[in-house]
Amino acid sequence: MIDHEEKTMQLITAMAETPSLTARLSPELKQLIRKKDPSIVVPNTCTIAKIIYTGEEGGITCELEFGHDKEKASFFASITHLIFDRRCPLYRQIAGYQKHRIKKLKKQSGDRY
Repeated sequence: MIDHEEKTMQLITAMAETPSLTARLSPELKQLIRKKDPSIVVPNTCTIAKIIYTGEEGGITCELEFGHDKEKASFFASITHLIFDRRCPLYRQIAGYQKHRIKKLKKQSGDRY
């Protein structure tokens, strides 16, 4: 089992209740978004519009808003590809989840992650 179900659900609830939760995109995520839609200007930060738990396989996934033309495209990304500000009230919980999930995925895949 990768995620601790109770802790994960508590984190999702806390994130959903946090107004204007923002994050920076990892360089890999920015590159993937540009590749998927070259017409979009990918900013450094985004607003988390929605938080979804996609089960053990996908973990916590966030719908990203870039502050312009939301109708054009929706982007979803794993929380492990987002960088949260250390001043965010949930930083420690989010960072703990990210670290735990990445560690478990590496172990599960034989360190190929």
